[in-house]
Amino acid sequence: MQQTQEFRAEARFQRVSPQKARLVLELIKGRRVGEALQTVAFTKKGVAPLVEKVLRSAVQNANYLSQEQGLDVDVDNLYVKQALANDGPRMKRIRPAPQGRAFRYQRRMSHIVIAVAERKPQGLVTKAEPGVETTAKGKKSAKKSTRPAAKKAAQKKAPAKKAAAKGTKSAKAGK
Repeated sequence: MQQTQEFRAEARFQRVSPQKARLVLELIKGRRVGEALQTVAFTKKGVAPLVEKVLRSAVQNANYLSQEQGLDVDVDNLYVKQALANDGPRMKRIRPAPQGRAFRYQRRMSHIVIAVAERKPQGLVTKAEPGVETTAKGKKSAKKSTRPAAKKAAQKKAPAKKAAAKGTKSAKAGK
C-alpha cells in the first residue's frame, strides 16, 4: 500500500503562548483545507491570522513539491493532518513589585507546525451489504439468513416476597 505524502509548514519563534495557539489549531485539525481556511478567517483570536498564513504556506508547499517531484497531488483533496503548537524559548522578564522587590515572569514563544496530506477519494464502486440484494427495479430485498436464529435467554423468575415473621408487630396486630 502506498503511503500518502505529507507537506509541512512551520512558523518558529512566534510571540504567542502555545496554549493560545492550540485553541485555534484544534478547530482546524482533521478538516479539509478549504473548510479550515474559512474557519480560521472567521475566528476572533489574535493568533488566527498567523495560523492562516502557516496553513496557506503548507498548501503552497504541497503545490510546489508536487510539481517539482512529479507527484499527482489534488489540492482540493488536501486536509489538515497535523496541527501543533510546541513550546519555544521563554523570555525572562522582571516586573517591579512593592518595597523594592522584583517579580519574575516569562513571555512564552511557540513553534507552530501544520502538515497537510491528500485524502484519497473513496472509489465510485460502493460495497453492498452482505445479505442484501438489489432487484431489477433498484429496490433492496432482504436475503434470508442461513444461520439459525439465536435462542432467547431464559428469564429468571423474581423470588416471591416472604411472609411476615410471626414474632413481628405486624403479625401480632393481625391477630
